[in-house]
This record gives sequence, C-alpha cells and structure tokens, in this order.
Amino acid sequence: MSFQTYADLWRIPDVRRILVLGLFLRIPMPASSVIVTLHVVGPLDRSYAEAGLVSTVLAIAMAISGPWLGRLLDRLGLRRTLLLPLAVLPITWSIAPWVGYLPLIGLIAVAGLFTVPSWSIVRQVVLRSVEPTQRTAALSADAIMTELAFMAGPVVGVLSASYLGTSWAMLVIQWLGIAAAITLWLLNPMITEGEPTVPSDAVPSDSGAPRRRFALPSWVNPGVVLLLAGTFTASLILIAEDLGTVAAMRDFDRTALLGLVMAIWALGSLLGALVYGALNRHPPAAVMLVLLGATTVLTAFAWGPISFAALLLLSGFFCAPTLTAALEAITSRVPSTVRGEVMGWHGSAITLGSALGAPTAGFAIDLIGWEGGFVLGGGLGLLIAAAIWLAVRRMSTPAEASLPPGERSPASAE
Repeated sequence: MSFQTYADLWRIPDVRRILVLGLFLRIPMPASSVIVTLHVVGPLDRSYAEAGLVSTVLAIAMAISGPWLGRLLDRLGLRRTLLLPLAVLPITWSIAPWVGYLPLIGLIAVAGLFTVPSWSIVRQVVLRSVEPTQRTAALSADAIMTELAFMAGPVVGVLSASYLGTSWAMLVIQWLGIAAAITLWLLNPMITEGEPTVPSDAVPSDSGAPRRRFALPSWVNPGVVLLLAGTFTASLILIAEDLGTVAAMRDFDRTALLGLVMAIWALGSLLGALVYGALNRHPPAAVMLVLLGATTVLTAFAWGPISFAALLLLSGFFCAPTLTAALEAITSRVPSTVRGEVMGWHGSAITLGSALGAPTAGFAIDLIGWEGGFVLGGGLGLLIAAAIWLAVRRMSTPAEASLPPGERSPASAE
C-alpha cells in the first residue's frame, strides 16, 4: 500500500485542475436536491410525497441523459457537447424557482435531460492523463472528491435556503454550477487522445450485407453488462442504507444525530476510497460487492445509536470502492472512443438503482422496521453478487477448457 500515488497524481496539472473543477460541478446536485425539497414543502405548500415525485422525475431524466450525452462526447468532443447544456440550463434554472408545482416538474425534467455530464468528463480526463498503473488510484481520487461534494452539498443547500430563501438559493446554486460548466468549456481539456471519432459500428457499411436496424453497440458484451448490473445493485444497497439510517435514528429517538451519522457513513466511504486506491493489488468488483452486502446486513444487528454508527462506518468503507472497482473494470473493457457513452450508462445504472431501491427498501422498512432496509439491500447485494460470480465462472470455463492443460488457470483445474 502506498499513498504516494495520490501525491504523484496531484502533480499532474490536468488531473489537479479537473478534480477541483469537478468538485464545483458536482456540489450543486446534492445542494439543489435539499433546496428543491424544502421549496416544494415550503413555499409551494406541497407534501413530501410530491417533493419525492420531483426527485424521481429528475432521476429518470438524468438516467436518460447520461448515455446520450456521453455518446455525444465521444462523437463531437467536449466543447460542442457542452453547448447544449449551456444553452438550456440557464433558461430552465432561471425560471424554475419562480413557478408553481407542475411547471417546476416540467422544467426540472428538461434540466435533467441536459445535465452537464460531469462524471463522464472528469473521469475521461483523469483516465487520459494517467498511466495504466495509476488508473484505479485516479478513479479512487475522483471518488474521494465526489464524497466531499456530497458531504458539502446538503450543508450548502440548507444554509443557502435558510439565509436566501429557497427560490433565490435554487437560482444562485444552479448558476454557480453553470459558471463551473462555462469554465470547463473555456479550459476544454482533452477527454481522449486525439480528436473524437465516430465508432466503427456507426459507420455505414459498403459491403452490401443487410444491417440490423437496432443492432447493439460494439462495446456491449456479457462482462460489461454484468459489471453494470453490479453497479445497479451497489446503488440499490446504498439507497436502502440511506432510508434505513433515517428510520433507525427515528426508532432510536436520536433524529437530531441523523446529520452526524450520515457524515460518519460518508467518512467511511471516503476512507475506503483512499485505502482502495493506495493498494498495490485491488480486489475485483464482485468481491467488493459481497463485502458491501455483508456489512450492510451486519448493520441490521446494531442495538443502539453508537453501535449503529460504528457498523455504518464499516459498511461505508466499502461503498465508494465497490463503485470504483466496477467503473475501473468497465472502462478497461471498452475502447476510449466509446468511453463517454459507457460512463453514461454507468451513471444511469446508479440512478436507476436508487430509483428502484427507494420504494423497495421503503416497503421493507414499513413491513419489518428499520432493520428491513439493511437486510433487504444487503441480501439482494449478496444474491446478485453470487449470480454474477456464477455467470462469470460459466463464461470462463468453456474458454479455458479448450486450452492445453499447461495453460489452464489453477481455478479451472479444481
């Protein structure tokens, strides 16, 4: 284990600039989530369920936008892709704070469809700027900055809503994000080596052979699909832990400590990303998913707020590393010319996991109690991790069986 890797990364100018800029690009998202909720239940005088509907609409819109904006990044490059969000977002976020509930939903849906693909951009710049041996550490550094953004965002959102009011807070926070996007457009960092190119599967063929109208992209293969499924599962576990934590602190009659407990959970994730990136050998994504699922189930056995916070810290230690391991494995399996689109699908897997996990975990909590969220989330994680492991084993066995005995791996020989 060597933390010197992070110092080496920080000395790379492109990496340093994009990580700092990425922090400012991401903070508006969790900050606005809090502000919009307070705005809907406050000035608009609506219920929390209606506030949740706004969040669901935004999540669906962002899940749609990730792959197609990522594909535009691959085809058109950074500057031309950013022209779309920079044309739409200033209009939508300048109007949204001052309208009623239904127009707000429509404007937020449009804003979600044209969200700046910050995750794809930051990670592509980072991966382009580092050596292959530094890839995992670089993605871990990005995960650390993401955790910082999601720790600072809610605090910024609450403070700005308290001092400015929800309408002005929404406007100011989103315009700060737009300013960061304009800075990104001006800097125009390279996201791949050389100019963006159209993927080979998009080039018309002159061979005369019939082409399928809805052919899958060339990068789609069982390995990538399984890793996206693992990412979806990790996200489902995290939202189950999130809701379970709220329910647990209410059950312990310690609601006032909820913010502190959430910060402890985020700290565990940050420390996990830091350690994972510094390791000389990195456990695969399936192993990390098993550890995340197992420690999530273990948290259900807490007997009080102190033991709960300690077990949540332990589970948090595997949050960011699980997502990082899956992302590193995915990006290593696809060419750089389609990396933007693939990262968009990775983001969509996270968003959809949260969207599906929230009502599922809520049902388990209503049925069993706060423990239900952790048992359901962690249990599903363990089951899907086992399914992924079996699928990978079934795919690898036929390939290895065709090799000469001397070239087979020890695992295949057992």
